[in-house]
Amino acid sequence: MVVFYIIVVLVTVLGMEFVAWSAHKYLMHGWLWIWHEDHHKPHYEKDGFFEKNDLFFLVFALPSMACYIIGSLMADYRWVLFIGIGISIYGLIYFLIHDVYIHQRFKWFRQLDNKYSRAILRAHGAHHAKTYKEDGESFGLLIVDPKYFASKTKKN
Repeated sequence: MVVFYIIVVLVTVLGMEFVAWSAHKYLMHGWLWIWHEDHHKPHYEKDGFFEKNDLFFLVFALPSMACYIIGSLMADYRWVLFIGIGISIYGLIYFLIHDVYIHQRFKWFRQLDNKYSRAILRAHGAHHAKTYKEDGESFGLLIVDPKYFASKTKKN
């Protein structure tokens, strides 16, 4: 049973990348742009530390909390607890990569230097090159289009 629960967590973490991509493309750059728009503004135009975009933390936390509650209280649905754990793990990964690494909202680590981390930065930079909701690109976080792995400058 332990192996099953580990698989549920891993599949959920992977699946959350697609949920996050879809939510980013169709909700954040759609009818919930009003929450997400400030995230596309330069830092000097923002008031304070928090953004309206941070409300999405709650949007993703609520299903995770519901899974924790259902999976903890109902023995026949124990596997739902592990979906909640997977959502939480993805949320932690997202926070560390997006808020800490990419946007440097916390100065915990500055610059990772490998092909994958550079590709994530390029993809996110391309996404933020647009300050409006239409015609965006690169809505995911962990799965990066191969074009962003191509080096822009040659190193000697």
